[in-house]
Amino acid sequence: MTGALVTLGYEQRTLTELADALVDAGVEMVVDVRLTPMSRKPGMSKKRISEAVEAVGIEYVHAKALGNPKDNRDGFHRGEPAALARYRTVLDSVEASTALDDIADALKTKTVALLCLEADPQICHRTLVAEAVRKKRRVRLLEL
Repeated sequence: MTGALVTLGYEQRTLTELADALVDAGVEMVVDVRLTPMSRKPGMSKKRISEAVEAVGIEYVHAKALGNPKDNRDGFHRGEPAALARYRTVLDSVEASTALDDIADALKTKTVALLCLEADPQICHRTLVAEAVRKKRRVRLLEL
């Protein structure tokens, strides 16, 4: 499935289940789109996730520039137009544009997964990240 864009949330998964899902989907690179890659969920910090995915041969990248600002998350989850618009301005930043270009470039040869907490992609900013990537590069999209 090289060249596919995968999105997934780890909310209802253990670290082992996360790594297994990535391997099963043929993912070669994980892009963590959390602003701050820490989690209240045990084992889901940047260090632990990167170690787990790298142990199964998957590259880990943290794309801080694609994170949703903390004070925007509640409104985003509720689908408030202002919160969605605010996050779209984040995606328009130079740093985010560079991160999106990097993902689009990686998709030329790899299956890439966008990773965040939310199990439901409809309330997670990674859906807008995937949309922005797909505007740069036409790829298949799979939600795990």
